[in-house]
Amino acid sequence: MISAIVPAAGMSTRMGSLNKLLLPLEGKTMIERTVDTLIAAEIDEVVVVVGHQADLVKAAISGKGVRIVENPEYSEGMASSIRAGVAAASPTADAIMICLADQPLLEPADLNSIVSAMHDARRAARSIVVPFFKGQRGNPVILDATYRSAMIDVVGDIGCKKIIKQNPDKVYVIEMDTDHVVRDVDTMEAYRSLSRAGRISDL
Repeated sequence: MISAIVPAAGMSTRMGSLNKLLLPLEGKTMIERTVDTLIAAEIDEVVVVVGHQADLVKAAISGKGVRIVENPEYSEGMASSIRAGVAAASPTADAIMICLADQPLLEPADLNSIVSAMHDARRAARSIVVPFFKGQRGNPVILDATYRSAMIDVVGDIGCKKIIKQNPDKVYVIEMDTDHVVRDVDTMEAYRSLSRAGRISDL
């Protein structure tokens, strides 16, 4: 069983006063698009962690059938949301995916390729899957559930990078065919560039 944790509690400080997860993308908000992509993929459970403007984010994904967890410590950074999400994930999950909420180009096929790589990783005695595109590390990543305690101990705003760095011999790299895993939206310029490049229409 694979649980996906979506940290959606941040304040989007680089976007000014806007919450990037509520920006429109082809008729959906960014958070709705992310959740729909996960639901359409081979993921067994989706846990969305909310904090900043929690009521608005929850309203955007109402009725999706995902688990929503509130993180009162969201101002401490992404790690606080990962801790909250992992703690809420099903105890029967044997792997946990950390899927950022601001990667609108991700498609179910991308996620399925990463999930499939986890099966390959285990056969190779590896327990962490990290996607790359042309030498650039991307997201989402998947970690075996044996790292659950370590994930609950993460701090700051670096996600699971420390765990990955500490276990290089356990990392299984998958090279992706598209740049979807390395494209995120942290600024208004990044958001607008998707439209200018024809990647997302009707912004």
